[in-house]
Amino acid sequence: MSSRPNDPQTAIRAITARIEPELIEIRRDIHAHPELAFEEVRTAGVVARELAKLGIPHQTGIARTGIVGLIEGGRPGPVLAIRADMDALPIHEQTGLPFASTIDGKMHACGHDIHTTTLLGVAAVLKELAPQLAGTVKLVFQPAEEAIGGMQAMIEEGLMEGPAIDMALGFHNHPNTPVGSFDYTRGPGLAAADEFTVTVHGKSGHAAHPYSAVDPIVAAAHLITQLQTVVSREVNPMHPAVVTVGAIHGGEACNIIPDSVTFRGTVRTLHAAARDTAEEAIKRLCAGALDGLRVRCDVNYRRGVPALINDDKVLDPTIAAVRRQFGDVAHEKGPSMGAEDFALMSQLVPSFQLGIGSGAPGRDDKLHNSAYQPDEACIGLGVQALSRAALEILG
Repeated sequence: MSSRPNDPQTAIRAITARIEPELIEIRRDIHAHPELAFEEVRTAGVVARELAKLGIPHQTGIARTGIVGLIEGGRPGPVLAIRADMDALPIHEQTGLPFASTIDGKMHACGHDIHTTTLLGVAAVLKELAPQLAGTVKLVFQPAEEAIGGMQAMIEEGLMEGPAIDMALGFHNHPNTPVGSFDYTRGPGLAAADEFTVTVHGKSGHAAHPYSAVDPIVAAAHLITQLQTVVSREVNPMHPAVVTVGAIHGGEACNIIPDSVTFRGTVRTLHAAARDTAEEAIKRLCAGALDGLRVRCDVNYRRGVPALINDDKVLDPTIAAVRRQFGDVAHEKGPSMGAEDFALMSQLVPSFQLGIGSGAPGRDDKLHNSAYQPDEACIGLGVQALSRAALEILG
């Protein structure tokens, strides 16, 4: 184990054991009162109350409901941001738990209640161990991750400054990883997420006389099939990519060819070159429909968050800290084509997102599911892992 003074392993375990029952109560309270993106007023109030009890200076109202707290170490050094998201999802909970959502149609089905509570636990531990830190910990409680807008809004309102962030540590509970284990990915960990909307303009007419019309439904069907060749025939096969059409709307009656059809989709990529290739190909295929299918296409392609890039400068000391705290419980895994806006921080400073196992024994839970039940033991384990990482990085 580490030869650092004051035995950080034992100290972190002891503090976490002392506060864990209260953390679980906080988590259950937040879980019972879920709030959607930029609506996290009550949740932010809980965070502010707990930070005030710990004597941690903090600023509220960043990006409407975001909160940033500061823990200054005993010696000067860099600024490490640790980020948690706070928002829930528009899902009706079906867990039957005694602390289930009290609000119809809203649920913490991604575990952001776990994340918020875990960071509060980290705040408590690091506040006690602050004299051992050489630098500052910036506690970032972010709204609106599910809407992919909260991090950008916080950055625009000065998150990265005052004091300037030098590196960032994020985390997410993973139900496909057993509780007690941790996972990590080197390099691109989560995908860039873009969206596109295509409106196919034809010419309406009677379904019995298609030769007198220009059918946008048939054209849209051809285009959607063609879009499947973007990944299979244009993107480098060593660069993972996904093009999925998730919605299509057109027509009102079985005997009328409509004037237009609209379909919408998403593009997920891990590499910048694949992202550029996919966007260009979608626009080119749609433009070509004018000559081939006699329809005109309006294409609205919107770039979302970039890929989340895990930097070894933060990853390596974090994983080393987890292993010092728990033993050989951290395992490397491949990237995911999911996306989230912690990626915006990874574009600005060296960053890493740690996966914290939340899979309960005997269950096979999935994120964004109405019956999702993470194992609450992941809260205390996450507190220990992140606190030890902060001590190692700012040691």
